[in-house]
Amino acid sequence: MRLRSCRSALVGIGAFSGLINLLMLTGSLFMLEVYDRVLPSRSVPTLVGLSVLAAILFTFQALLEITRGRLLVRIGNQLDVRLSPRVYDALVRVRSKPGSDGQQPVRDVDTIRSFLSGAGPTAFFDLPWMPLYVAICFAFHTLIGVTALGGAIVLMALTLLAECLSRRPVKAATAHAAARSRLAEMSRRNAEVIMAMGISERLLARWLDLGSNYRAQQKRASDVAGGLGSTGRALRTVLQSAVLGVGAYLVIQQEASAGIIIASSILTGRALAPIDLAIANWKGFVSARLGWRRLDELFAAMPLSAPRLELPAPTQLLSLETLSVSPPGAKSLVVHDVNFGLKAGSALGIVGPSGSGKSSLVRAIVGVWPAVRGCVRLDQATIDQWAPAIRGRHIGYLPQDVELFEGTIARNIGRFEPEASAATIIAAAKAAGVHDLIVSLPAGYETELGERGTALSAGQQRRVALARSLYGDPFLVVLDEPNSNLDAEGEEALTTAILAVRARGGIVIIVAHRPSALAAVDYVLAMVRGSQQAFGPRDEVLGRLARREPAPAALKVVPRTNG
Repeated sequence: MRLRSCRSALVGIGAFSGLINLLMLTGSLFMLEVYDRVLPSRSVPTLVGLSVLAAILFTFQALLEITRGRLLVRIGNQLDVRLSPRVYDALVRVRSKPGSDGQQPVRDVDTIRSFLSGAGPTAFFDLPWMPLYVAICFAFHTLIGVTALGGAIVLMALTLLAECLSRRPVKAATAHAAARSRLAEMSRRNAEVIMAMGISERLLARWLDLGSNYRAQQKRASDVAGGLGSTGRALRTVLQSAVLGVGAYLVIQQEASAGIIIASSILTGRALAPIDLAIANWKGFVSARLGWRRLDELFAAMPLSAPRLELPAPTQLLSLETLSVSPPGAKSLVVHDVNFGLKAGSALGIVGPSGSGKSSLVRAIVGVWPAVRGCVRLDQATIDQWAPAIRGRHIGYLPQDVELFEGTIARNIGRFEPEASAATIIAAAKAAGVHDLIVSLPAGYETELGERGTALSAGQQRRVALARSLYGDPFLVVLDEPNSNLDAEGEEALTTAILAVRARGGIVIIVAHRPSALAAVDYVLAMVRGSQQAFGPRDEVLGRLARREPAPAALKVVPRTNG
């Protein structure tokens, strides 16, 4: 990731910076002329002429500085515009990695844009012009030049010291802030559990600990930046006074004019101003650089998919070939060498105890998790041959943890397609058996769900999510625990929806714990500890499992006896 797209704007800022720094000589040269020409000659016309010329040059300088500042703001905004698609893509993809902070890329872009839009970058554009001011000081007199150069070296050392001392605390503060943000989001999402089970005090202790660490590192970074910034400003004032003293000595020795005293003091202050500004904004620069580096690493780990030829819609077969899966970022396999094939019109129920890899398997089937070994094929083509946006048209997915998006019911069912037709949305709702429920609401399909769909009950949300998975008649429909939170009417609608998908030539995969969810399937896959235990026709596999694992006998209540 580079600023190549903004190269022309950066070149323009560099050119403006050159002109600004040349115009910065106006004040010192004006004072030099006033002291060396106007005062000895007592010429008012010369003073007026110099004043008018200086006013014009100062006006141009102000306009150029305003333009430079606006260009930097626009570069920051342009960077945001160009990075936003990549950042959102990474945010969605990194969300599947355990322990990852999906909001960090967004914060990094905000940090970079804020730094570019501030005063910090101007210091880096002005620093290359510092030798010009020092050279002019040398032209006035060697002692003045040496004094200015010595001050510049001291301030440059302070800048390097700021880099060494602020890098670690800024990085640590960012890490603690991200951890606190994750804890806050987790607490918000699980507020009911936290309050019901009395966990709030323990989580509060964790929150306060993270906050304390964050504040400590933030204070350390601010102390470094503020201390060195104040030191730099004080040294610049001392240096300007030292230049005045050296100039006065040279005037006494008749080696310089009075105008040189003031001009050299102004030039020295201007030469050291970029260093002073860089030190003051160094914490922001370090934060922006760390964010830039994280985005580079993130984009390198998650490159954009190359354009792919759009394949015909799958219509015949789903097959898994020795599929092995592990969670993103993990090394241990949770699914081992699963093999099966399903033809159009089939429905498969996946059963097994908790932790047997059922949900992990279906995540790989729909392409959420990549395969470690083997592959998933639709009509002989591996699923990664489709771009995600195209593949999504052929897949309907109902995850175990349903969450609807902020927006209307219609937009949620229509997957937020801008051109989604009312007929297609209503057809999906009817297929899921939720049309009557939706139209009974005061606003019907235009009901605003709010964040996470809180306007509906858990069962209603699941039925709307089922309609979303059926939208557009996808070839493959994968339902993870679809009958969770459903009443008898909902389960009946689910069975009807599965039969309808089979009737139109689609394939359905259901992860189920309750036998009622298997009423409409014709095949069953049994999973144990991530491995395929059995696959075949439903009644045959269920019968085999029943003979191998008989249900435990009912517990008898034994009356207590004394003695």
